[in-house]
Amino acid sequence: MPKAGCSKRALPLLVIATLSLTACATAPSRPSVVCPPVAAYDRAFQARLADEIQRLPRGAALERAMLDYTRLRDQARACAGAQSQPRPGIAHGE
Repeated sequence: MPKAGCSKRALPLLVIATLSLTACATAPSRPSVVCPPVAAYDRAFQARLADEIQRLPRGAALERAMLDYTRLRDQARACAGAQSQPRPGIAHGE
């Protein structure tokens, strides 16, 4: 069983070590962002898809799912576009 005096001395050392390590961070870290890929569809497939969507019954669940998918594709494109833009105050290519 550890002695109480030993743990009282360890706590300040732990706090000092934690603060010392935190002080080493000189620049804010940039979070890593991974954008999902956007599948490319050729014109023939797009035409077939448009035809199939037009044939759906009014109010079909697939219609809503396709709208959600369109929104996700737009967000993925925006993410990829934002990643390729240089950030103010940061050299591009870091």
